[in-house]
Amino acid sequence: MRALRRIAGLALVCLTISLVPQAQPIPFDQFLLNLRLDLEILANQAFGERLRPPAWTANADLTSPSIVADLWFDNEQLADGVFGVGQRPADWIGATSTNAQIVARNVRHDLELSADRLLGNARPADWVGADPLTRCDRTVQNLALTLQTRFGVLPATPANLPNYCAVVRGELEAQLVALQLEPIPSTALPELVLAVRGDLERVADEKLGLNNRPLGWIGNKEITSPTLAADNFADLERLADELLGRGQRPANWVGTISGSGGVTYRNQRHDLELLADVSLGQGVRPRGWQGTDPIVRCAPSLQSLLAVFARDPSFEDVFTMPAADSADYCRELSANLNALAENPPPPPDPDEVAAAEEAAREARFTAESRFAFSYLDAAATLYMGQMPSGVKFRAWYRNFGQSNMMFVSGDNFALFIDRRWTTMSEAAFAGLPTLEGVKPLAFCNADWCSGPRATPTPTGGALLSIIVGATPPATLAPGQNVDAAGKRLVSWNHIRVTYIQQRPDVRRAQVALEICQEVAQIVCEPVVSVKNNNTGVNEPIISVANGLNVFELPYGYSSNLLIEGNTLFSTDLWLNDPALSGP
Repeated sequence: MRALRRIAGLALVCLTISLVPQAQPIPFDQFLLNLRLDLEILANQAFGERLRPPAWTANADLTSPSIVADLWFDNEQLADGVFGVGQRPADWIGATSTNAQIVARNVRHDLELSADRLLGNARPADWVGADPLTRCDRTVQNLALTLQTRFGVLPATPANLPNYCAVVRGELEAQLVALQLEPIPSTALPELVLAVRGDLERVADEKLGLNNRPLGWIGNKEITSPTLAADNFADLERLADELLGRGQRPANWVGTISGSGGVTYRNQRHDLELLADVSLGQGVRPRGWQGTDPIVRCAPSLQSLLAVFARDPSFEDVFTMPAADSADYCRELSANLNALAENPPPPPDPDEVAAAEEAAREARFTAESRFAFSYLDAAATLYMGQMPSGVKFRAWYRNFGQSNMMFVSGDNFALFIDRRWTTMSEAAFAGLPTLEGVKPLAFCNADWCSGPRATPTPTGGALLSIIVGATPPATLAPGQNVDAAGKRLVSWNHIRVTYIQQRPDVRRAQVALEICQEVAQIVCEPVVSVKNNNTGVNEPIISVANGLNVFELPYGYSSNLLIEGNTLFSTDLWLNDPALSGP
């Protein structure tokens, strides 16, 4: 009786609010009031007028801190009466978040499931209802929520459509395409669409026999055909009619073609996987099946939600994909991805962000020497010795123009060195501030320092021995950059290196080499030979990979080689040591 009086009072409050505009509650408050009214209306249907379970709260007090929790609690009691104690439909959501608005949204969704069980599609005349989006499945709601919070996108699908959830899902997928969040690159589509055709034919072979197809079968297998996707769709529907019965389809069947090639492919692959499960057995696939990525079997809306999150650089830090061989891959992905949408990680602490950015900056501009000559000045006139390989430094400034000189500091030194004799990348070097307006104090107290003095020249002694042992015999006259055969000389950074196999135990790598006309490595040609100028013997070609010769060469900087293509050659090469710079 007390509960009914509170509901009557609540109805009076709502009527008063409608007559006094300035007293209108905020939208979420109104959502909660409407939810309580419909919950009580359905409770009358389930338990009878004025009858409620003993623990029923009937809480409609908007100032109560437990109002959302009580709505959930009462809705669960109602569900026990409608479905059975502890029994719930497969798409029941429940309380999945600490966010009050998400919990209230889920309660409204689940209340509608209870109403469907008791009333079918009908609702009482005094039923208030809510945005039709709340009746869609959890993933569609969270896809809409994520697009709204991240991109300000709101669904525009008319609320009165009988198939609202299917239409709004298509609208949200179209928004992904407009936001360039569709994960399938256009260059990969032709092969993927053709693979759908191949697997479609495999299902038909398994169920109907070789060369036995439904009436009207198109069978288009031409990868360049502009109608391949449409023909796949038509034949997929024909085969489904043949195997399942005309117009009979499994739950979650999409059965539509989109204006986006990527969405169309994804829908067709999903439906084909569904047809294979129904007709061949769950997870059973013919030999040669090409739909091997487990994500293609998941609901398209789930794939869309994943595509939105995957564009976030921090996604991999907060989310782990299910194991590819998991029997419940899509169920696990759905549970984890929806939980992330409903419980996003808190925004990072500004101090932690600043510290992380500083650490990243330090890491980016920290590198190691590769026997770099060091100087007290950017003009390289005051030589301070050769910085041993492996000495770590932090770079601070770069010289102007095309100079490779940079100012660095480390343990007991602050000097100028040439970037090319270090592990620092060109990109990191380019990110350094210039020396404009800056006069850094250079010094060197390290035990390897031996200056200041003029840069040594190879006139004798140990330095001459090092240079002679590391420099190939001259093949060009001074000032020339073309050899006798007309090949043009380029430097080591013109050589594109593809690592085939790392051999850190012997400090060597097997690599396929191309030599390029420019540092950007756009126009390149295969390396046809590599000669060791110390021994006068060509390095053996140990294999061929993608049409390129594979050689086994040492890590680090080598200047004792003659590397030749058909029109270009180089006398030096750099191979990354994975122990220093990662694989």
